[in-house]
Amino acid sequence: MTAGKLDNTKLDRIVAEARRAAEQRGHGYRERALQMYPWVCGRCAREFTRANVQELTVHHRNHDHDFNPPDGSNWELLCVYCHDNEHSRYIDHVEGDTGEAAVAAATNNPFADLKSLLARGKG
Repeated sequence: MTAGKLDNTKLDRIVAEARRAAEQRGHGYRERALQMYPWVCGRCAREFTRANVQELTVHHRNHDHDFNPPDGSNWELLCVYCHDNEHSRYIDHVEGDTGEAAVAAATNNPFADLKSLLARGKG
């Protein structure tokens, strides 16, 4: 391997291992949460059945996916839409986003030539 080049095989292996570990970790707490709680979104109250339960996700209240107490106190079931919204709100909070885009200061002065316009009207 030359300097500045990545070993793609090694990188692919690392990514695959990380994905497998996350999937295994997810199946454990997801199955427990689905057994423990009613199949209802904790935000929008949408109800789920076996036909659509794949759209119901486990949200970690403290955003730490490795903190999975056996009593489920760090989990809540959210539909995919509410879960996405919750994570968006969290990212905005962490980054300090107020939800308002930065507005550039006004550079135009609509009254700049008012005096001369008024003077012309009197003549």
